[in-house]
Amino acid sequence: MTRPQLGLVIVGLGASLAPLDIAVNVALPAITGHFKLALGDVQWLVICYVLVYGSLMLVAGKLGDLFGHRLLFRLGLVVSAIGCAACAIAPDWPLFLWARAAQGIGTALALSCTPALATSLFPESQRTKALAGFASTMALAAALGPFLGGVLVELWGWPAVYWVRVPIALVTLALSGFLPAPKPESRPFDAAGALLLAACMSTLLLSLVLSQRREVPGLWAAALFVVALALVALYVRHANRVPEPIIRPALFADARFTVPNVLNVLANLAGFSILLLTPYYLTNVLKLTALGSGIVLAMAFAGSLTGAPLSAFLVRRIGQRRTVFAGVAFVGLGLLPLAFTGVNTPVLVVAFLLVLEGIGQGLLTVAYTDIVTATLPPRDRGVAGSLSLLTRTLGIVSGASVLTALQARGAEGFAGMAGFLAGYRLAFLVAGGGLLAVLLLSCLWPRVWSNKEATRSG
Repeated sequence: MTRPQLGLVIVGLGASLAPLDIAVNVALPAITGHFKLALGDVQWLVICYVLVYGSLMLVAGKLGDLFGHRLLFRLGLVVSAIGCAACAIAPDWPLFLWARAAQGIGTALALSCTPALATSLFPESQRTKALAGFASTMALAAALGPFLGGVLVELWGWPAVYWVRVPIALVTLALSGFLPAPKPESRPFDAAGALLLAACMSTLLLSLVLSQRREVPGLWAAALFVVALALVALYVRHANRVPEPIIRPALFADARFTVPNVLNVLANLAGFSILLLTPYYLTNVLKLTALGSGIVLAMAFAGSLTGAPLSAFLVRRIGQRRTVFAGVAFVGLGLLPLAFTGVNTPVLVVAFLLVLEGIGQGLLTVAYTDIVTATLPPRDRGVAGSLSLLTRTLGIVSGASVLTALQARGAEGFAGMAGFLAGYRLAFLVAGGGLLAVLLLSCLWPRVWSNKEATRSG
């Protein structure tokens, strides 16, 4: 492409549809009131969306590799626009949930191919630069999401958080003709493997989601988790017998590939503590206004905006793996001190720690995605990009379950604000300290962090 920066803006605009969904969190009280829902029922708004796009992400990435990333990106934009419009005009709750599922399909189709599209715009020598630009647009959209949601709900009501994304999708669709569309190779599509993988991902995500709900017996979530493991075993057996699987299980036999994937899951699990628990700390403990809390929380995303280009710089200087190591360390070092905050902690200290954590996430995201992209063959760029996004999703969904349980356990035996603070501190102690402990444990495999090039599979 003669103007790759323009292409990166187009790709980033389409990818922003996913992080802009954070605006929906601001609209949850209004949506609950409109459909006359119990507080617990509104969680299905998130569940339907995450289950669908999480389970289809790898399959959509493979479809992009086979039939063209731009084609899948365009289809995803169309489905996303239809899904968002359907959410805004849904007359009742069941139809609203079906519309959210359609939105999830659109997100899977469009988002899975965006890293591959971003790297296709630049020469291979500038791959990390492309990934840094892509990560920056995602962080910017995530930072704007809460503010945009508040303004839209205040001025035009909750449907506006969906309507606003319709023109974004359509404008991106109109501009997508500028993106390159190389002719894909003629390769078979493993339909049976796609079904097994989608069933495995949806079952795993559902087990994690249900484990958060007190009204659902824990045995159900455990049973679904066992089913997910059985589906993984079936997929591995199937994938080893076909010439063109969705993703090769043999990749995960190499610790140099598996450890960064695991750490990306854990870093996103730990980092979700900020979005899940810190808003309550800022509002109820430090007594900040909603605007003040939003500004402080935005510091984490501001850190990511700084960390993404810094990651591209460090990858050239010290290598992908050491940059990943530094990113995970920064996330842990940003989270662990939050376990020792209280009523008298200065807001600037909290903001600094959030910036530190955000820088770590920016460093990790770019360098980790670069590792995955370099390990898989160029013809599987869609699978590589979707895998990097899927591990992030797994971390966030599992984080919601694990961190909620930790907060509740820490609050036992205390009342009121003392209970919240005790649970808050335990959650951050385990999130930050546990992440750093796993990072140190990974040093038992020193070649994981060496600068030696990973062996490309396939």
